[in-house]
This record gives sequence, C-alpha cells and structure tokens, in this order.
Amino acid sequence: MKFPLFVARRYFFTKKLRNVINIISLISVVGVAVGTMALVVVLSVFNGFEDLIKSTYNAFDPDIEITPSSGKTFIPGEEKRFQQVEKLAGVEVFSRVLEENALIRYDDKQYIGRVKGVEDNFKELSGVDSMMTQGHFTLEDQNKQYAVVGKGLAYFLSISLNFMEPLNIYVPERGRSATYNPREAFNRKYIFPSGIFSTQPEYDKQYVIVPIGFARQLLDYDQEVTSVEVKVQKGRQVGEVEEQIEKILGDDFVVQNRYEQHEVFYKVMQSEKWYIFLILTFILIVASFNIIGSITMLIIDKKSDILILRSLGASLKTIRRIFFLEGWLISFIGAVGGVIVGLFVCWLQETYGLIRLGSAGSFMTDFYPVNIQWLDILGVFGTVLVIGFFAAYYPVRYITRKYIMEDLRENI
Repeated sequence: MKFPLFVARRYFFTKKLRNVINIISLISVVGVAVGTMALVVVLSVFNGFEDLIKSTYNAFDPDIEITPSSGKTFIPGEEKRFQQVEKLAGVEVFSRVLEENALIRYDDKQYIGRVKGVEDNFKELSGVDSMMTQGHFTLEDQNKQYAVVGKGLAYFLSISLNFMEPLNIYVPERGRSATYNPREAFNRKYIFPSGIFSTQPEYDKQYVIVPIGFARQLLDYDQEVTSVEVKVQKGRQVGEVEEQIEKILGDDFVVQNRYEQHEVFYKVMQSEKWYIFLILTFILIVASFNIIGSITMLIIDKKSDILILRSLGASLKTIRRIFFLEGWLISFIGAVGGVIVGLFVCWLQETYGLIRLGSAGSFMTDFYPVNIQWLDILGVFGTVLVIGFFAAYYPVRYITRKYIMEDLRENI
C-alpha cells in the first residue's frame, strides 16, 4: 500500500502546476470541498432552527402530559393511581390543567381562543414566566385573579396593559338546551390581563392562561381536569418515568412525552432534514463527475509510466490501486477542506451573526441560528468518501481495461 500511495501522491502534488490534468484535479478538489462545505453549513443551520423551535415548544409543553383515553375530562382526586404518580420517584412537579375553547372579547374586538386553567405550580413546570414580553406572570394576587395572554392573541385584540379593560370570556353553558336568546346559552366571566407572553406562534395566537379555579367556574366544573402535566426531575430519564406512569395508569389514560405530543411536527422536521441532505448529496455526486474525468485523463496521460511499472514487475492490481488512491486522495482533501471551511463559516455565524434573517424583531431571532452536531459532520465526511470511492472506482476499473490492456498488447 505504501508504494501505490507514494506514486499517487507524486501524481497529485506534482510541480507541473500548469499541466491540464493537475488543473482539473484542483477543480475536482474545489468542487468536492464546496459541496462538503454546503452540507456542513446547511445541516448546521437546519439544526439551529430545529433547536430554536423546540426550545419555544419546551417553554410551554410539559415533560409528560396525561390525558384520558376516552372522554374529555376526569377527576384525578378520585383516582388512587394519580396519588401514586404524584409521589413517584422522578416526578418533580405534578400540575392539574383544565382547557377549553372560548370566545374572548376585549373592548370591541373578539377572537376564538383557548383558555388554559392552571395551578399555582405552573411556573415551576413551564418556562412561560421567562418569556414575558409585557407585564408579569401573575395569576393571583391579593385574592384577585388575573390572566396571561399570548402575544399573537394580544395583538389581534389590541390588548394593552396600560388600560384597565378586562377580558370577557364566553363559553357555551353545559347542559343548556336550545334557546332563542344567545346570551342565555353562554357562561361569561371577565378577568384582567397581567402580562403578555411569547413562545411558539401556535400558542401565542390562541392561549389565555388563567387560574384553574377561574376556569372551573367558567366551565361549570368542580374538580374535573382535562389533563395532568408532569415535570421530571433533572438527571432522571423522561422515558423511564413515562413507562412507570403508564404501568400505574394502564390503558385508561394516554401518557405522552414532548416528542409524542408533537410527533407529526418532529417527524416532518426530520424528514425535511433528510431531504435536504439527499438533495445536497446529489449535487455533490454531480460535482464528483470531475473526479472521473480527472482520473480518466490521468490514466491516458500516464500510459508510458504504466508500461515502465509493468516492466519493473508491478502487477495490474498495483497499477489500478495507484490511480484509485489518486481519486480517493482528491475526495479526501476536498472533504477535509470542505469540513474545515464549513465549520469556520458556522463559527463566524454563531459568534458574530454575519447573516441576518430580515428586519430586526420580525422573527424569534435576528440571525440564522447554528448548531454543529458532530454526528452530522461525521456523516457528511463519510458520505463524501463513499462518493469519492465510487467516483474513482469506475475509471480505474473500466478505463484501465479499455485503454491500458490494449496498449499493453500492442507493446508485447
């Protein structure tokens, strides 16, 4: 292996830089490097967006959510199983939630949103209180109840915390038969907003967070809830705690972690990432055609060298290995160079934010986010080497048979 590699290196790093073949080889290296750099940068930016979106979901979604497998509400206080779940090792916060769609009116504007009644420990369970854009995350103060509104909903209703105007919330009255007077068919309660939060646009445009007592009065419930949200202690595996809760509750309840709560969304994001990877890989394959041309021309140009090596006792396998290593050397240098440049570009973007998304304040972040995952880097590097393997294999295997063998017969 040392001899073929030595000859391949001599062919690649020749001093005759004006040789057409060497120029084509350099172009091949640049093509592979650019394709590799594009894969590294695009995948890292995609990972950055994925982490950014996940962080906004994680600020609102619990580690584990428990909902009834049938029906809409349940009473956890009547279930001894929930007492076991609340005392389960690994469960840090156990919070009851009551949600329902409602008509929300502010001044002369109205909107169909979603009321989420939560307990006092909701701040410990989520990170919504750290994403307040206006006001404070206050649900109860001095026996007064308040609401925290999503930014999108607040924008649509033109909610201002500077004016003492309450939110009027309407929900259909449970058990009420048809009536000719619409006012009699709805329960109505009002509550003053104390703050505005911003997480994921999906939540911002529909959620109003209120005390669970307020929600029960509005919906005519006593102890019912629509779900129980659980926060897992740090250092504990969410999957293990989820399995233990499933064993305790059985088939009567659905237990979901954050991934399962938005399973379709996460699958779509992963699919998009793989599609991007495949598209860029295809472009890299096209760029690798330069390697085929470069090796083919090198084989034809080095016919005399091949005859000399054959006369000195070199086998056809050794000669083929020389040109194969030449092609793989192009791919290797291009892959290393592309990874280094790609990582440098990602570092510049992550450190200095050179490329902006658009107008400041229009997005969750002003710059393209970047997250370098080393498994992606290894995958890109391995993919480039595999493509380089096949790009060098074809000309070495078939071109040598067509041209070199014929030339050897002519000289025998």
